[in-house]
Amino acid sequence: MNRFNKPSGPDSEDFSVQRMVVGPIGTNVYILINKKTQEALIVDPGDEAQRIIARLDADKVKPVAILLTHGHFDHIEAVDEVRTHYGIPAYCLDREVALMEDSRANGSRGWDKGLSVTPDRTFKAEEEATLAGLRFRVLHTPGHTAGSCCYYFPDQKLLISGDTLFCGSYGRTDLETGNDAQIVRSVQRLLRELPEDTVVCPGHMNTTWIAFERRYNPLSEG
Repeated sequence: MNRFNKPSGPDSEDFSVQRMVVGPIGTNVYILINKKTQEALIVDPGDEAQRIIARLDADKVKPVAILLTHGHFDHIEAVDEVRTHYGIPAYCLDREVALMEDSRANGSRGWDKGLSVTPDRTFKAEEEATLAGLRFRVLHTPGHTAGSCCYYFPDQKLLISGDTLFCGSYGRTDLETGNDAQIVRSVQRLLRELPEDTVVCPGHMNTTWIAFERRYNPLSEG
């Protein structure tokens, strides 16, 4: 593959990733589907719970877990309704729990929401796990928040990057627990360690891929 030709994407006969854009900030919700079992993972259900539920039911898939990249309100607002509806657990990195539960820190108080979400289970940094028959690694990528993480699915050559890495950009650091130096290290780590044909699904805006970001991202080491 020419490293600057965009990969065809992670979809295959065994796997599919679907995107929904929800809420006032245009947050990407991802539905990762194991086509062999029709089980699914829901990533960052940030708003519009009933719309997410309707999509899952229309696709006739069985959600087994919610994965959260970080605790800002626009990524967690629909968690309680969705997990209660399906009776499934929500996961995040262990060091992000405090922010997720704090309505001031997670930004929801500023939107008159007063949101507090407690995950059912947590991951350790660099933990490897398998859910819905999909194998992934939890990459601790602080900077946007102290407990931000990305989910890397090596078999699908897929990275769910939350608000750490965007197409030609990166997450803001001026919110609670954000850190300029950490976001630089986190983005550079992703660009250095992941294969160039890895598709990147960010928390906002369009998909990208590692080879493109190595060349064009402002934080790239070149």
